[in-house]
Amino acid sequence: MWRDLKQDVERILLTEEQIKERVAQLAARIDEDYHNAEGKLVLLCILKGSVVFMADLMKAMRLPVDIDFMKVSSYGTGTRSSGSVQILLDLHRTDLADCNIIIVEDIIDSGRTLSHLSDYLKLKGVRSVRTCTLLDKPERREVIFTPDYIGFTIPDEFVVGYGLDYNEAYRELPFVGVLRPSVYAKELVEERDEK
Repeated sequence: MWRDLKQDVERILLTEEQIKERVAQLAARIDEDYHNAEGKLVLLCILKGSVVFMADLMKAMRLPVDIDFMKVSSYGTGTRSSGSVQILLDLHRTDLADCNIIIVEDIIDSGRTLSHLSDYLKLKGVRSVRTCTLLDKPERREVIFTPDYIGFTIPDEFVVGYGLDYNEAYRELPFVGVLRPSVYAKELVEERDEK
């Protein structure tokens, strides 16, 4: 049964227009940083949340760019993080030594995923690795890690929209919004009870 997912959003944190403007700025900065770089520029999308962001970023860039995909798991279901990084879909290319990879992520919390992937890709022999995230939550950082390109630094709130989900819902919303705690309150109670 269809229902309006917007009713589950407490407030809009970033509007569609704000996101569009910031993505254009990030694209221009990447174009500037790589306009004389040797090798291929590859945007590496971390599935699934980063698809919308990477598509818009790629369209806003002037430089020719390859795209590729990896799928990793650092979250269980809902709001719980598993604490470890598991590669579910790996990057398989024969030209890694010629690739300048920018890992494109929707959000950074603990920093574990991007830190792990950056090290992993260096071990695979890529020419260079940088990271680009739409959203950064530095308050949640568990490892020392600073992304190279940051769209927005946001407070420690549960956000959805523009590719970000809660249990696979809300990705299609064109903005980033704070999810009403009542939507995931039962899960938070279960987490407290387990502690």
